[in-house]
Amino acid sequence: MKVKDIMTRKVVTVKPGMKIPELARLLVRKNISGAPVVDTKGKLLGLVLEESLIFQDKKVHLPTVVAVLNGFLTFGEEKYEQEMNKIVARTAEGIMDENPLVLSPRVDITDAATLVVEKNIHYFPVVEAGKLVGVVTKRDIVKAIAKGKI
Repeated sequence: MKVKDIMTRKVVTVKPGMKIPELARLLVRKNISGAPVVDTKGKLLGLVLEESLIFQDKKVHLPTVVAVLNGFLTFGEEKYEQEMNKIVARTAEGIMDENPLVLSPRVDITDAATLVVEKNIHYFPVVEAGKLVGVVTKRDIVKAIAKGKI
């Protein structure tokens, strides 16, 4: 079986400018764990997940500063800046993962299942010719197992 056989084709998507509270309400109302961020032509720009919303409430880890001779070395400064940008973001674009792992509709389901386990990823946009054609979630894979399709 292939991803195309189990993927959700009617995907709830969001635009980059969607405000965070509106995005949170959409995920709750639709009972979904995430949504692809697409442009007006359906091109995948990124992915927002529930974790992206929760990230805004996390504690920030300050960069480590070490005194060496007469100077200082800073570690983790780039990660700190990325975290701060996500925390103060007001739109889907500000909290989205710009490089989500995507699947082709022709990928075998067992390969997708392996990614769930090995990479701890539970939501995959399915892209063909640069356009979003569906999504596959961990739940879709579990449903396929329950139906004896895998």
